[in-house]
Amino acid sequence: MTIDLKEIQRVRDEADCLMSALQVDQAIAQMAGDITARLKYTNPMVYCVMNGGLIFAGQLIPKLDFPLEVAYLHATRYGHALTGTFLDWRVRPTHDITGRSVLVIDDILDEGHTLEAIVNYLKSEGAKEVLTAVLVHKIHDRKVRPGQRADFSGLDVEDRYLFGCGMDYKGYWRNLPGIYALKESG
Repeated sequence: MTIDLKEIQRVRDEADCLMSALQVDQAIAQMAGDITARLKYTNPMVYCVMNGGLIFAGQLIPKLDFPLEVAYLHATRYGHALTGTFLDWRVRPTHDITGRSVLVIDDILDEGHTLEAIVNYLKSEGAKEVLTAVLVHKIHDRKVRPGQRADFSGLDVEDRYLFGCGMDYKGYWRNLPGIYALKESG
């Protein structure tokens, strides 16, 4: 597959910035305080969902002022379909989480299929509790469960194609410090 870097650059140049780097930093700081208050004395296992959760986790975890273990998992949903929950586990969780609190960090809660499947898997592996933290909660009514939210959410963002802060456009622009949306045509 050949990537047209001119297209990748054009998409960034024409994108709408929905959340600045400062807004993202403020949301992460608030989340860190909330997570610390909730998990400070629980000895949690913290899982980063690859690849999207990497940037956010790298900013959030240093702000968590308590002992924790960090690991990663990699699960992705086939086809990016609107329905279905089949996960392709690229890397399954490898730590014993029996009786432990687990925090799952991901970039976005869009429809929620992937995050729901990860949570259910971790519960089936014996976690005492599984909490979720996402930087972005996308606002729409297509969630896997009506009213679904992560336990900790940073920013509510409109229902557009987003990239930056871990979210990508064709594998690119995860590294942007703000949250961007594809330019709307019309």
